[in-house]
Amino acid sequence: MNKHLKQLIDLAKIDKEIDAFEPQIEEANYNYEAALAKTKSIQSDIQNLSSEIKEEEIKKHKNELHLAELSQKLTDNSKKSSEIKTEREMKSLQLEEEIAKEQITFANEEIDRLERIIGAKKGQAEAAKISLVELQSNLDSVKADVDAKLEVINRDRQEVFVEKEKLLGTINQKGLAFYQKIRRWAKNSTVVLVEEQACMGCHMLLNDKIYADVIKAEEITTCPHCGRILYMEATEE
Repeated sequence: MNKHLKQLIDLAKIDKEIDAFEPQIEEANYNYEAALAKTKSIQSDIQNLSSEIKEEEIKKHKNELHLAELSQKLTDNSKKSSEIKTEREMKSLQLEEEIAKEQITFANEEIDRLERIIGAKKGQAEAAKISLVELQSNLDSVKADVDAKLEVINRDRQEVFVEKEKLLGTINQKGLAFYQKIRRWAKNSTVVLVEEQACMGCHMLLNDKIYADVIKAEEITTCPHCGRILYMEATEE
């Protein structure tokens, strides 16, 4: 096999190894990122519940103030009743009292309703806080586990990088530039096998001359259809 072709095949395999580390890193980080995202989500829920509780408490306070005003109004009307001189004034005062009593009933019902809402939201907030504490306590152990996995992955990746640097120090620069040009669009299918006289990059059939050149492996041969570098396994040569 042509020396330069062999180097490009080896380089392609190393590049595949390097690229394969990315999903390993993503997988290692997934559990921690998921736990962190869940923590942030619960923190956001707690903040939202806290804001909602404050809003309901403001509504409750307004109703309590209104209730106090209505109660004072009934007290004042009670005092006025002794000063009433005409039937018309009596009916007017009675109407005011009826309206005030209805409003008092509504205010009390509204306060009860708001108190139930506030109680429910406080319960939700407390439950969320308990979940948050549990998640935060587990977060450190999850992070430690992820860091341990990443340390192994990074060590292995560094070894592959060193191997690549050694190869790059011996590889033909013209061939390297050609390889890099194809890799920009073909990624990890820059150098592909030929099987059953077809390019495994584009799966198109090769003519007999190209196929014979690939078998000989005396020169770097590219697919006439897609431009990828072609080779065959040594056992098939």
